[in-house]
Amino acid sequence: MLLLHKLLTLRAVRDERGATAVEYGLMVAMIAIVIVGAVALFGTNVKALFSVPAGVFTP
Repeated sequence: MLLLHKLLTLRAVRDERGATAVEYGLMVAMIAIVIVGAVALFGTNVKALFSVPAGVFTP
């Protein structure tokens, strides 16, 4: 029984699939934070930039 416990513990320690998923999750979260920050920072400027050409097509 002790040998089985040791083998399962060693197998769990060497398994890195969960760690990889966590790393990808952290990268996605950081990218999302950067996108939200960029939209918050540049959102009004982009809206003003496109409102002038949009006014040409609006009757």
